[in-house]
Amino acid sequence: MTTADANRMLDVTLRIARFTPKPEKASRRRGGSPFARKSPFSDSGSPARSSRTRGKRWTQDYQVSVHANDSVLDCLLTIKRDQDPSLAFRYSCGHGMCGSDAVAINGTPTLLCTAKVRDWVKPDSPTFTDDEGFRPTGEPVDDDAHALDLDALEPGTALVIELAALPGFPTQRDLIADVDPMLDQIRRLKPYLEADGALKITADGRIDAFEYLQHPEQLSRYELLSNCIACGVCEGSCPVYAGGEAFVGPAAMIMVSRFLNDSRDAIADTRLESLMGSDGASACQSVRACSMHCPKGIDVGEELWQTIQKVDAARKARETAAA
Repeated sequence: MTTADANRMLDVTLRIARFTPKPEKASRRRGGSPFARKSPFSDSGSPARSSRTRGKRWTQDYQVSVHANDSVLDCLLTIKRDQDPSLAFRYSCGHGMCGSDAVAINGTPTLLCTAKVRDWVKPDSPTFTDDEGFRPTGEPVDDDAHALDLDALEPGTALVIELAALPGFPTQRDLIADVDPMLDQIRRLKPYLEADGALKITADGRIDAFEYLQHPEQLSRYELLSNCIACGVCEGSCPVYAGGEAFVGPAAMIMVSRFLNDSRDAIADTRLESLMGSDGASACQSVRACSMHCPKGIDVGEELWQTIQKVDAARKARETAAA
């Protein structure tokens, strides 16, 4: 894209699915019913989160004039600053590193800060179709081959970007999803290195100061996986995941894969065992939708498939030993 195209001004409607939760009763704020169902992944024993919070839901349009190269996050910040300070959304670094601003744009889970207006605007028309005559239903438009040809639009064509909270999670307010269920699942699976703690000794009886150094080949096995920012985009894309109730989720499994591939980790058997439950590896249907939109370029579906193979092998080995 040329500088002139990047600086091109566009009049865009942001169509936002908004939500205001119903105020909680005082009794619930004090801890709720002692007979409420407890979350199996909560150390505090607090009641499990409801999959759908009650409240007011509506769709609201905002008109903004922005540069084609602006991010969708820039648009929301403009609305927040100049039009509606009540609009709620989450962000932190603004550079695709923290993963806190994951939402659904035109039905596709992605990050607000990396989504450019030029790549996501579409004609505001119910009859809008692609070259083959089909109406897009959340197909990613992340390169020039899929982006809308702005020069081919007729003058006065209304442009829109549709925004909603990240699917697969309860909505807290407007575009803010409650991703705590995902983080609980990740914590449950010990997302940290567990070395055996034994000091290695060299041939002459000295402590081996290089025991944890790795060869480049060893590092490359997990290096890309260590870039996961737990944004939840893969979980929002997964048709099986729904807040961790039926499936531990691709983000948690990627964390397990990262340490299974780390030559320094000493609890591979424990990690594989943690995925042998009904909500673990067996719940994954290998749809591979989780690979489509990862902002870090991780082939999530392939990594999950490799982990599932390891879990199946460990299960068969256990059954053989028991027999």
